[in-house]
Amino acid sequence: MSERKPYPSDLSDEQWSLIEPVITAWKDRHRSVSGHQGAYDMREIVNAIL
Repeated sequence: MSERKPYPSDLSDEQWSLIEPVITAWKDRHRSVSGHQGAYDMREIVNAIL
């Protein structure tokens, strides 16, 4: 995937460092039945929601 230009609403590295452990822990507890790891970066998904 190509690098995109950041939006002003994107998470800063500091903000991401607070959220990332929570998302990682959730993903560890809710593994895919098929074993698929996921194709998208979670930080980009959170940025898209914002």
